[in-house]
Amino acid sequence: MSHPGKPEVGFDALSDRFRESPSCEFDKPDFRELDLGSPVSPLRTRQSGLTAAATTTTTTTTTSSSSSSSGSVSGRNALNVVARRPDSGTNHHSGELSGSSDNSPTAGSGKAARNFYSGQARSDSASTPHTNYSGQSSVNSPPLNVLPSGNICPSGRILKTGMAANRSSRSDVLGSGMGNYGHGSIMRGGGIGPMKGMGVGGGGGEAAIASPRVVGGSGESVRRAMGGLDPEEVKRAGNEQYRRGNFQEALMLYDRAITLWPSNAAYRSNRAAALTGLGRLADAVRECEVAVNLDPKYWRAHQRLASLFIRLGQVENARRHMYIPGSQPDSNEQHKLQAVEKHLSRCADARRVGEWKTVLREGDAAIAAGADFSCQLFMCRVEALLKLHQLEEAELSLNKIPKLEPLGDSCSRAKFFGMLSEAYLLFVRAQIEMALGRFENAVSTAEKAGQIDAQNFEVSALLKNVRLITRARARGNDLFKSERFTEACMAYGDGLRLDPANSVLYCNRAACWFKLGQWEQSVEDCNRALRIQPNYTKALLRRAASNSKLEKWEDAVRDYEVLRRELPGDNEVAESLFHAQVALKKSLGEEVTNMKFGGEVEEVSGLEQFKAAISLPGVSVVHFKTSSDSQCKQMSSFLDTLCSRYPSISFLKVDVEECPAIASAENVRIVPTFKIYKSGCRVKEIVCPSRDVLEHSVRHYSF
Repeated sequence: MSHPGKPEVGFDALSDRFRESPSCEFDKPDFRELDLGSPVSPLRTRQSGLTAAATTTTTTTTTSSSSSSSGSVSGRNALNVVARRPDSGTNHHSGELSGSSDNSPTAGSGKAARNFYSGQARSDSASTPHTNYSGQSSVNSPPLNVLPSGNICPSGRILKTGMAANRSSRSDVLGSGMGNYGHGSIMRGGGIGPMKGMGVGGGGGEAAIASPRVVGGSGESVRRAMGGLDPEEVKRAGNEQYRRGNFQEALMLYDRAITLWPSNAAYRSNRAAALTGLGRLADAVRECEVAVNLDPKYWRAHQRLASLFIRLGQVENARRHMYIPGSQPDSNEQHKLQAVEKHLSRCADARRVGEWKTVLREGDAAIAAGADFSCQLFMCRVEALLKLHQLEEAELSLNKIPKLEPLGDSCSRAKFFGMLSEAYLLFVRAQIEMALGRFENAVSTAEKAGQIDAQNFEVSALLKNVRLITRARARGNDLFKSERFTEACMAYGDGLRLDPANSVLYCNRAACWFKLGQWEQSVEDCNRALRIQPNYTKALLRRAASNSKLEKWEDAVRDYEVLRRELPGDNEVAESLFHAQVALKKSLGEEVTNMKFGGEVEEVSGLEQFKAAISLPGVSVVHFKTSSDSQCKQMSSFLDTLCSRYPSISFLKVDVEECPAIASAENVRIVPTFKIYKSGCRVKEIVCPSRDVLEHSVRHYSF
């Protein structure tokens, strides 16, 4: 089977020319670039000789442009045409070439090449008459100084006079087969079946040119209708941009080629390749489906569609397009499909029995095996994490789900774990909304899932539960506001019976227990909420407050310190931490005197006053300064700001010129200098710090 190879090349001049065309439009900006192979492949030339009859045929002047795919050949010399047998080969398309290890052809040298790309050989040639065939005909090889239209030369090689004898005898077949074909499609080998039409044997090989298998006319008629502009030239320019990785440029040129020839299935398939390179898989699927509708037997579009469905995790759709009668699927894609299918089956089995760790492992394996753009598999990961009570990780995974445009009917009808794929996405999202306490969002999301797949049992059960839980929570809130705390506890309990893993309902019930003075039960419900959502701020606050009521000062200080790090600007948390620390020191028998929360920066004027101040429990920050230093003045102003930000810390200032004894005792030689003390012991000294460095140190020791 031919693998998707590299595209045929075009030239930058052509790219520029077609880019400026008013009918060329850019699509949406890319999401990411993926190297997925090229839509087309390069060709090899063959050995061809000219018979005596071929070299003696007279030519007729024509001004019509010609196309290899329509059965027309133009050149600067004569081209002889003789009768041949009927052909019964295979179906092949314009623009999509079978794979080859050669590089794509580039602009060659010689007069023929210059004429071809300047338009002389196609538009202004005064050579052989063009002959239109019905699709089952052949034309002999042209004279050696003529470059026929189509993709015949290998990379960087243009045939010149006298070179034919050095070519291999293996023949290349241009669009051979029973059907009508597009421009430039090549099949290797010389096994051409019987063909109707006209041809000539030359040298050791034969080339057959067939009409394009498209709706709406041949390339020749299309080019005449468009004023001589050849869609094959546009397509080749797009292939060159694709080969360089310029997918947006390639897309623009393929769009132009499709505008010139809308019914060419190969152009649609090439466009799908460019869209895939831009990460727009949903658009690529739609484009491949258009190509398949234009020609249901076009196997390359089926293969590309199968690869896209594998990446989307839709194995049934992938299998349907991979195994087409008369085509051999790519072995790598077959193995990928089998691996994805295997892991998906294991994932579904584990989900059915609630083995969520296995679901997580097999889902990740399916993504790694090739379903890297499957929204459903990524959402399956979210569901597994949610069931494992890893809510924060689930929320992070939710943000990593690939962003896809809405898919077509074939994708939306696909099922995932027994429910329609789009319904499954909403099914899991509704559970996340509920777990995060966004109850109204959960209801609306579950209702959307029900509209998509009303017959699915899981969707129906979820919708019913979400509605009941939301009502229970709303009733509890109303009762709490009315200070009917016992009844509110019961209402929240009704919701928890339906959703035992809802951290919001546990936290709400803990608030009721606190109001009722049942602090042990409040701590217990807070613990349940924090096991589900470890950084749940409200639960931490309520547990710290309940532990304070129970005089469990060590536990209260631990929670308040966590909250202080998360909410550094919250003065209420800072004050609660301060009082809990004081109470803890008292409970441990430490002497606590003259401790106060907040206030202003205290100025110290004597050595004994200084020693007493830094010996107090807690953290003290001392600013050694002089009144004349400008940097000291700036830092003094900033110290006032820090005093309000960190009210649990004692801030002091010492003028070393007015109190030389303190400066001498503390060995201060440079100002501004800051020293941090904890319960009378110096823990940090900073000389001439920046504001950020000072605040970082203060914040560190405040905890």
